[in-house]
Amino acid sequence: MNSPSSLMIPFLLIFLFSFSRVASADRHEDFLQCLESQNFNSISKVIYTPINSSYSSVLQFSIRNSRFNTSATPKPLVIVTALNVAHIQATIRCSQKHGLEIRVRSGGHDYEGLSYVAVIVPFVVIDLINMRTVTVDVANKTAWIQTGATLGEVYYGIAEKSRTLAFPAGVCPTVGAGGHISGGGTSMIMRKYGIAVDHIIDAQLIDVKGRILDRASMGEDLFWAIRGGGGNTFGVVVAWKLELVPVPAIVTVFNVTRILTEQDATKLVHRWQYAIEKFDDDLFSRIFIYRANSNQEGKIMIQAAFTSLFLGGVDRLLSLMQESFPELGLVKEDCIEMSWIESTVYSAQFPRNSSLDVLLSRRYSSSFFIGKSDFVTEPIPEIAFEGIWERLSQVGVHLAELQFTAYGGKMDEIAESSTPFPHRAGTLFQIQYAIIWFEESIEADAKYTSWIRELYSYMTPYVSKKPRQAYVNYRDLDLGVNNLGYTSYKQASIWGTKYFKNNFDRLVHVKTAVDPANFFRNEQSIPPLPSW
Repeated sequence: MNSPSSLMIPFLLIFLFSFSRVASADRHEDFLQCLESQNFNSISKVIYTPINSSYSSVLQFSIRNSRFNTSATPKPLVIVTALNVAHIQATIRCSQKHGLEIRVRSGGHDYEGLSYVAVIVPFVVIDLINMRTVTVDVANKTAWIQTGATLGEVYYGIAEKSRTLAFPAGVCPTVGAGGHISGGGTSMIMRKYGIAVDHIIDAQLIDVKGRILDRASMGEDLFWAIRGGGGNTFGVVVAWKLELVPVPAIVTVFNVTRILTEQDATKLVHRWQYAIEKFDDDLFSRIFIYRANSNQEGKIMIQAAFTSLFLGGVDRLLSLMQESFPELGLVKEDCIEMSWIESTVYSAQFPRNSSLDVLLSRRYSSSFFIGKSDFVTEPIPEIAFEGIWERLSQVGVHLAELQFTAYGGKMDEIAESSTPFPHRAGTLFQIQYAIIWFEESIEADAKYTSWIRELYSYMTPYVSKKPRQAYVNYRDLDLGVNNLGYTSYKQASIWGTKYFKNNFDRLVHVKTAVDPANFFRNEQSIPPLPSW
């Protein structure tokens, strides 16, 4: 016979569940009332809740990874597509008052979805899609950009004013400038000029108290931290001031694809590692490596696409390539001369002769995706490539990719403590591992997650050590995560030193000074030191 207490348990659970739903609904209403009381003029026009017909389309428009767009994915209580600073200030104040976490989204490319997904619910998303102006000052070679602007919009805005000024940032035009720069921002011209954060000269940030701070008022420690220390940690950056860099009227690009046997691919890619140390600073070089179709049963074929941008004309490029990497066999017919802004379209793999207007499109074909990163400090031995090709053969053609991106040049000259991004002198090249798929299933997710983890494990002997470094813009929660509550310095340093090396310590001290209660947080945000 059941005891009276055991009979009460189901009723108690039903009561608690019902109470939780009522409490959540009350919090929802209280939060909305708080927002409207903070800024009653226009904020109601940019608030989206699940009862709005356009809520799903607003949420999904900037989701770039289908892994975080399933029925099981936690959804925000409210999305605020802020039109101005006041909307963000109101959202911060009301989120604090009602105990809600916030996520900040500019382009939605976070590899782990942390700009629009939270473990703790309910939560709020501040979507910066409406804050995207780009204002260029050609005379002073600067630009102010709002952080909701995409890289494509930034490049387009610069080119409208000048064809011989540029900004060193990433390839994908739909990536948001806010998140990209917050994590460092590697670029196609980094061997000449460094990366995005090396050319940030001012910023506007809303801190945990709702204040608008610029470089002078926030101080050099916080200004240092936001330039590469990761997003959603120190406040909401609403604008960056860029230092623009000169580029020649004509640059040269090429994308030379070689489909090779395992042995030939090993020789050519292995040789590239030694050639990049001789490359001119005006030359950017990257290899995309896939498994290719094979006409011969039992034979693995590897496709290696050698992609470059050269700040100069084709004749000088050919001369330099003959000196440094003759094995590639580059010829004039492989090369195309164009303007720098046209090269951003080319590098983003749009069809030839595409209009520059494609840079303004925010449309992006979403797929299921996992990415990881490594940094290589000495050439990978030939024998190691055999294991890479073997693992590529385990998945479908063109589903998995490795990118090798050459470092050196200007990157060797910038101290690793100059910004939180520490991957400078001594780095030969960076690796990105990526796999995509299109079917939504638990089995597919498990299969491809296991595959990329095994490849990453295999690469351990051949990449940087103590720590094994990673790029924070290629977010990877396998490296470690914060607790839902207090996270110790020791625990966070497991992942933190991989992204930031010795800079992690300074980032923790800045965080402790500006956000001691850890309001701005996510699974890999910088934690503050305890107050006790």
